[in-house]
Amino acid sequence: MLTRAEADDRLAQDAHRPRVIHTGQALVDLVIEVADLPARGQNLMADSVAEYAGGSVTVLLAAARVGARCLHAGAIGTGPYGDLIREALDADGIAASAPPVTTQDTGVCVVLIEPTAERTFVTTLGAEREITVESLASSDVQSGDLVCVTGYSLAVAQTRDPMLAWLATLPEEAVVVLDPGAAFAALPADVRDTMLARTDVWTGNAEEATDLLAVRSDRVEASVDESEREIVGHARALTPLMRAGAVTIVRDGAEGCAVHAHGESTYVPGFPQTPVDTNGAGDTHTGALLAGIAGGSTWVDACRRANAAAAIKVTRRGPTTAPTADEVEEFLRGR
Repeated sequence: MLTRAEADDRLAQDAHRPRVIHTGQALVDLVIEVADLPARGQNLMADSVAEYAGGSVTVLLAAARVGARCLHAGAIGTGPYGDLIREALDADGIAASAPPVTTQDTGVCVVLIEPTAERTFVTTLGAEREITVESLASSDVQSGDLVCVTGYSLAVAQTRDPMLAWLATLPEEAVVVLDPGAAFAALPADVRDTMLARTDVWTGNAEEATDLLAVRSDRVEASVDESEREIVGHARALTPLMRAGAVTIVRDGAEGCAVHAHGESTYVPGFPQTPVDTNGAGDTHTGALLAGIAGGSTWVDACRRANAAAAIKVTRRGPTTAPTADEVEEFLRGR
């Protein structure tokens, strides 16, 4: 049992530990397992259906379960879906800073999962898009906090405009983390450039990196040495597009990821598994990665643990099944 002095010391340490704050969309994932995608206009019987808290919740759960202090700064609706989101956050001790949106419920993302674990999405818009500069400011971002922004927030004017306005008010020492998503490369150039100019950490998959480098080919050169993996070269090529000293992580599924930090590029091998559900694997990687950084790990070590967390996740159904710190440690001991 901790003494009073030890408990006070721990509370003081926690108070100064950076938080993982997510500004993105907390959605309910309606996950439907199917043998195949139906032909257009046709019907198909599902193998199973389930509802989970998803979107930004997946990142925060993954971070909290490996020890990070977490906060949700996005909007949550009023109704059964909003309740499901709040219950999932509460279960892992994650607060929501913004007041509930009382005019509508949270939206739904329909996720069709095939036997190969490939996913197809259809997303509705709901209360999660009702953000303002004031609602985001309820998070009270401090220097060192890790502030997550998703490219999907920038794809819709309703969330893009308040998001960019609020980011401009953050302390210079706040660490802005961009999870670009498939939407980012196709955004208007001025929106992309404004976001990249305030980005300290890029964490996305290989396709997202390739897409951005393709549209920015006039500004960067994605040179890849024959002896290194393509994602290593892409991580290095992305860095000049962002704030000075930015860190870039490029994931490649089961193959692992590459990280470019402090002028060095490193390939961090993954842990291939037989997947049953890849929905939420990338978000689990991001959450575990940022928890490691908030806890003082190096970027390479945080990436290795994030690779392990994502590997565990794909063996479990549902986006809310990120592993705990003990499970990640046990997994790594076996490797």
